[in-house]
Amino acid sequence: MDTFKLGENFMLGTATASTQIEGGDTNNTWYKWCQEGHISDSSSCFTACDHWNRVKEDTELLKDLNVQIHRMSLEWSRIEPEPGKFSAYAISHYRDEIKQLLANNIQPLVTLHHFSDPLWFQNMGGWKKPENSELFIGYVRHVVENLGDLVAEWVTFNEPNVYTTFGYELGIFPPGSRNLIESIKVKAEIIKTHVKLYNMIHKIRLEKNFKGKTMVGAAMHLRIFEGISRMGKITAKIVNYAFNELFMVGMTTGRLMFPLAGKGYRYEKGQYADFLGINYYTRNIVEFALDPSNYFHQLISDKNLKKSDLGWDIYPEGIYMLCRKYYHKYKLPIYISENGISDKNDSRRAQYIVNHLAYIAKAIDEGIPVDRYYHWTLMDNFEWVEGESAKFGLYKCNFANQQRIPRKSAEVYAKICKEKQLTEEMIKSFWK
Repeated sequence: MDTFKLGENFMLGTATASTQIEGGDTNNTWYKWCQEGHISDSSSCFTACDHWNRVKEDTELLKDLNVQIHRMSLEWSRIEPEPGKFSAYAISHYRDEIKQLLANNIQPLVTLHHFSDPLWFQNMGGWKKPENSELFIGYVRHVVENLGDLVAEWVTFNEPNVYTTFGYELGIFPPGSRNLIESIKVKAEIIKTHVKLYNMIHKIRLEKNFKGKTMVGAAMHLRIFEGISRMGKITAKIVNYAFNELFMVGMTTGRLMFPLAGKGYRYEKGQYADFLGINYYTRNIVEFALDPSNYFHQLISDKNLKKSDLGWDIYPEGIYMLCRKYYHKYKLPIYISENGISDKNDSRRAQYIVNHLAYIAKAIDEGIPVDRYYHWTLMDNFEWVEGESAKFGLYKCNFANQQRIPRKSAEVYAKICKEKQLTEEMIKSFWK
């Protein structure tokens, strides 16, 4: 294990998502998805971590971790429970939550869309109908006008590649569609919407003279895809293009690449990101497969690498590879907007964190401006189709009584957040 220094200006924190921690909401698509029995352990986002009622308690957890930043998301269905009708109570709740972060010198990064839509939006056709994007834009306008004095940094969409691939192409996320042509249209619409939001958020904060430098971007789930055989290498390039590149290009430059470009669309050159948000967890070996149901490819784990509880390869070098690749391509500062591991016994998490941070330090030493690291996640939560079974938290969450219990990795991470480095003394202390 090597020591590293991240620099005084580097910022460390945590990331969460409203649907995964808040609980108590029945007006979103994931609640319905749970009710329909799509969750592997039969748990529900209605329970989650009851964070909606425990904001003060959970802010104390952040303080204990010595974090400087925190990424959170807003629940659209709470803020706009009916089309065009906004909840003053929900806005007041989120204002209070953000104020608590700021009062503790924790800078918020707010995500506007994190996999969840209001049920009424889905019932109206959701993202399948291009005109519905104006509904989301209206929601964002209301949010930025009412929270923009407190929040300068925004993520428009979290992992739009995962959201559209899983929800509209593979059918394992709501709305459960499995239609390639339909998913292509949705992907194009979300990229167009992001471009509009980028311009609108900057405009609103400028016109209202809100303090703080406006920073807008997306949080992209990026994986390393590698092939071994000749056909595998070709297939890996295709998978990388379809999963990573279509959205990286679109959300950064506004360009719709093949096959997303549609009739009547005009691409105007521009920059529609102030930072590159990278969610990184693992890499995959890709092989060609004669299986049209899985779009002629399969993802294979590397038998030589250690795994998370979900069977994901632990490959820390990948975070360095992605930072280097995309910085040289776009010349934008990088936020590691998510990075973490499902590790119920907490036997690998601390090592996972320091190994990835060591590669981030390597990138920084090479002049790549990686400015932030948001660990996924603060506490065990409702982990989408895995439900409560996937344990990503620095804190264990007992979902029965909502007790939060710090894991050993929380102690390690708190020390790193405070020192912004890993020293020989810290290694001796934590890895006897």
